[in-house]
Amino acid sequence: MVPKRNSLRIVGGVWRSRRIQFADNPDIRPTPDRVRETLFNWLADKIEGARCLDLFAGSGALGFEAASRGASHVTQVDRNASVVAMLELQKQALQARQVDIVCQDALDYV
Repeated sequence: MVPKRNSLRIVGGVWRSRRIQFADNPDIRPTPDRVRETLFNWLADKIEGARCLDLFAGSGALGFEAASRGASHVTQVDRNASVVAMLELQKQALQARQVDIVCQDALDYV
């Protein structure tokens, strides 16, 4: 199966191998699968039950990966309304109740 343009694969956890779509925006550069896999392998014992903040969420790759791997709560923040709308669609598709999405400048948010 050929991956769709503007989609990525969740690497691990309950949504492992699920594909999520992200907004068609040239500023979005998703974290590659191998980098996410390495990062979350390093953080494996800290993710379960953690509260995570995904600033400049873009594709949502890091936030959805954290939620998939057991984070108790994830907040994704991005200022672009079309990006946030796509994140909301992916949240619904995954039934990711532990994920909140905020449309705001990340630096203002913190």
